[in-house]
Amino acid sequence: MDALVAPVSRPKGSVERLVRLAAADMAAVDALIRDRMDSPVLVIPALAEHLIEAGGKRLRPLLTVAAARLAGAKTEGHLKLAAAVEFIHTATLLHDDVVDGSERRRGKVAAHLIWGAASSVLVGDFLFARAFELMVETGSLPALGILARASRVIAEGEVMQLTGAHDMNLTEALYLQIISAKTAELFAAAAEAGATAANASPAAVAGLRDYGLKLGLAFQLVDDALDYGGVSEMLGKDAGDDFREGKATLPLILAIARSGPKEAAFWIRTIDRREQTEGDFKRARELVLGSGAVESTLQFAQDHAEEAKMALGLFPAGPWRDALYELADFAVSRAA
Repeated sequence: MDALVAPVSRPKGSVERLVRLAAADMAAVDALIRDRMDSPVLVIPALAEHLIEAGGKRLRPLLTVAAARLAGAKTEGHLKLAAAVEFIHTATLLHDDVVDGSERRRGKVAAHLIWGAASSVLVGDFLFARAFELMVETGSLPALGILARASRVIAEGEVMQLTGAHDMNLTEALYLQIISAKTAELFAAAAEAGATAANASPAAVAGLRDYGLKLGLAFQLVDDALDYGGVSEMLGKDAGDDFREGKATLPLILAIARSGPKEAAFWIRTIDRREQTEGDFKRARELVLGSGAVESTLQFAQDHAEEAKMALGLFPAGPWRDALYELADFAVSRAA
């Protein structure tokens, strides 16, 4: 499958500067993660390591570290919060893959296909418990409240997505509500918790939360666009999974709205009735790309990335702010 060609010029963002700045902190976070996913019940560390060691840029804990340092953190209280954020994220991935029936995660066979759905769900629960232990150890009730609320909102987003599956009438507003809860909330909470750990001012905490929220929206919009316009290697899962699972993402919502009567019959069969055949994703991809839905989705992602950068306006220029600017650019440059 051909890679997506970006329809408009986008900045080539990078996470390299942020990774360099946060190297020492992230080494400590990784050590915490390895230590806390240990258990005498051997399937727990084996299954958790299968997913954690599969890679990923650790963006959410990296965001906690960056927010704390940008806000002037002088201690290491944010490190346990960053590890907790990664455990929450990993737990949600394990649960998601069971609910969605996904076959791959981060380029590897999904854990539930190796250890079974029950083990995957229960190990996800174990990681949630570890996350809350780490939060309690920080002694910060505000940070505990932030991440506890995020866990609840993420679960609500998952249920909203599940009940909205195969709904060809899902609105753009409800779609944005779903991805705000399911994806962007943890980005927002990661940044907010980091700022809170640094005892930042209310304005700084709010600014970093807004940055994280807009960044998370940009990431999810690009991921949804790449499901139709990218390749599996870019996604860490199979391209077309959203279509095969009947998920009403923005590219699909826009394509259906822009379809004629002939195309509408195709969408009713494949999405509403879930009667899909081998070549249907190829046809769906042609319709989505041909309608300009991918371009529109990517432009929407670009808008959110710019809003994320604007949220950092109250912070003085410096290496941490510059690195977070580049992270926002990276969110959308993945589609170039």
